[in-house]
Order: sequence, then C-alpha cells, then structure tokens
Amino acid sequence: MSSVIVVGGGAAGMMAAYAAALVGHKVTLLEQNEKLGKKIYITGKGRCNFTNACSVEEMMAAVVSNPKFLYSALYTFPNDAVMDFFEREGMPYKIERGNRVFPVSDHSSDVIRTLEQSLRKLQVRICLHTKVKDLVVKENRVQGVMLTDGSRLSADSVIVATGGRSYPTTGATGDGYEMAAHCGHRLMEQHPALVPLVTEEEYIIRMQGLSLRNVRLSIRQQGKIRYESFGELLFTHFGVSGPLALSASSYLTAHFPATMEASIDLKPALSIEQLDERILREFAAHPNQHLKSVYQQLLPTKMIPVMIELLQIDERKPVNEITREERKRMVDLLKQFPFTIVGTRGYNEAIITQGGICVKDIDPSTMESKKVHNLYFVGEVLDLDALTGGYNLQIAWSTGYLAGINIRMV
Repeated sequence: MSSVIVVGGGAAGMMAAYAAALVGHKVTLLEQNEKLGKKIYITGKGRCNFTNACSVEEMMAAVVSNPKFLYSALYTFPNDAVMDFFEREGMPYKIERGNRVFPVSDHSSDVIRTLEQSLRKLQVRICLHTKVKDLVVKENRVQGVMLTDGSRLSADSVIVATGGRSYPTTGATGDGYEMAAHCGHRLMEQHPALVPLVTEEEYIIRMQGLSLRNVRLSIRQQGKIRYESFGELLFTHFGVSGPLALSASSYLTAHFPATMEASIDLKPALSIEQLDERILREFAAHPNQHLKSVYQQLLPTKMIPVMIELLQIDERKPVNEITREERKRMVDLLKQFPFTIVGTRGYNEAIITQGGICVKDIDPSTMESKKVHNLYFVGEVLDLDALTGGYNLQIAWSTGYLAGINIRMV
C-alpha cells in the first residue's frame, strides 16, 4: 500500500480517488470547497449528462483537442464501464436524444452522492475546505503538497485534478496550471469553450428566447469555413446559445477577437430549387394573401418581423405582386439567415476550458507526468476538450480512473 493525495474533488478527482483506493492505496482527497462535485452539481442545468452512449470511436470523434492522447483512457474505462459503475453503485440511468446519458432522477446530486458513497466505502479520507498552494517536488519526484495555511501533507503519489478556469464560482481558478508550470510542464494557451456566442446585430437580440431545431449553422472567417453543423440553436439577450453555438465555440474561441460571419439554413432539408417551388405553390394557392401570411407557414412567429425587415419588402404586399427577384431574396434569406459573431461570454458561462497542460508532457497510458515521477494529471487541467453531449465528463472519468489504477505501489 502507498499513500496517494488527490487534489480536487470534481469528477476526475473523485474517480481517480475511487480507482486508486480500489487497487489498494491509502487515499486522501483534498477539496477547497465546502462539498465535493460543485461543478457536477450545475452540469446539464442540474440534470448532469454524465456520459454519452455512443461507440468509443464516436466518442473519440467528438474530442476537439488531442483525441489520440485519450486512446488508452477511453478504452480502459469507456462509457459503458461508467454506466455500469453508476448502476452497480445504486444510481440507475436513462439514455435520451443524441445518446446523452442522465440519472433517472434527473438530479445531478445523485451522481455526486453515488461517487461520495463509493469513496467512503473504500475508506477514502475526504478533506473539505482544504486548498493546495503548490506541489512538493524534490529530485524530480513528488513528495506531497503544500497547503495555503503553510502546512505540508506528504504522499508517495499525487494526482492533480483541479479543473480549468470555467465557472470560477465553483472554485475553478486555474491553480493546477501554476502547480504544473512550477515543476516544468508546458502550458497551452487557455480559452473558454462550450460557451455562448456574442453577436453584433440588434435583430438577433429581438428574437431572445426563440429556439430553432433542425437547422444548419455555418460560420466563416475571411471566406474560410470555421464551423458547420446541424442541430439546435437558441437566440438570447446577447447573441446565440444552444448545442450548435456551444459546440461551435470550441472551434472558434482561439480565433477571437476577429469577427466571423455566420448564417443559418432554416430549411436544410430543402434545396434552393425545392424551397422556391414550395413558396411558388404557396403563392399560387393564396395569390391575394400578404407576404406576412406566407412567412407564417415557414417561420416561427418571433422571427417573421426580423425576416421581413431584412427582406426590405412591405409585409402587406400581396404575394401576386412579389417579383422574381424578391422571391429569390426570400429563398436566399431562408437558406442563409445572416449574423455576425464578435466574441464569447467568457469563463463565467463556459462549460469547459480549452487548453491547459501540454499532453506531450504526460504519459497517455498512465496519466503520469514525464517530468516528475509519481505525479499524475487528469481531467480538465489537461489540454483536452470535447463537444457538448456528455463527452467532457467521460474524459474526466476515463483519465481519472486510468491514473488511479496506475499508481505505483511503494
């Protein structure tokens, strides 16, 4: 048996502590907050989409930064193993649209409680209100941690699971980056990711609260496509959010502060020709109706005034007076509804952090540092991030578990 300190009581830290205790180590889990899993608690609007029930190959495809690094972790402790773990420990789950996996109860607190009970069963010592200031390293070997109160805790191995910078109200301040840098690890630049996007146009804000489903979002910068995908988008009081915008942010965040041109295909199932034919049929069926009435067949009510404003045609104009050129503009706007992205909402609203400890300094088969013996890094503190849908929590479970089971016996 060897002594292990885990720094950080979030998803990766709790799983790392569980795995280390499971294989026979004496584990102490240090958490600066008043309770474990503070970020888990607010994940998925309090429901906690704790993994995704896709294949491991699809899981890898959803990873934005350094997917190949995760090969060992995702195959050692894959998503089905995570689901089995929670079910075995008394928390049933359900699978929803997009293979998202949630507790049957829809309460993220059940995820935290299940993990905490598992830790206590394995006699993991949990220390709350305990903040680590730095790692204690001598001759390229970790020897413990230094707390902010000046005291020192010794250990044979240390696992750092301090998270990133997102949701700073949960205590995420980037401390782990500093600890890593102090003992020679390279840091990749950090950015907020899975974060809502801020837009320029006033008309986007006027549609606040409107959710669009089954649309295609395209984003370009200087003519180059930065992101394109199909799904759901939400208009807000500052711009756009929802799954499409959040996923897009992970591909855009490193390119700001440059502005980007975005467009929404509101009718992606129809080609330009098919959409034009549909509008012509509507015109023919009701030749005396006003333009606004046609749009009521095509768009959500909240979007109609904005569309007519962009079209620059009187909403009372009868459709039998609409010119071919005006009809073409109608089609173009339905297929490419335009707006401009100028930035993100920042770390306060970012689900995760992109960037972090360079994975080239970490052994992907064990999560051990290549710079310091017996020191491990797991979860969001690493330069790893994925799209929305339970993938980021899976990264936390997999990397935490892999580190825990690979702690050396001393």
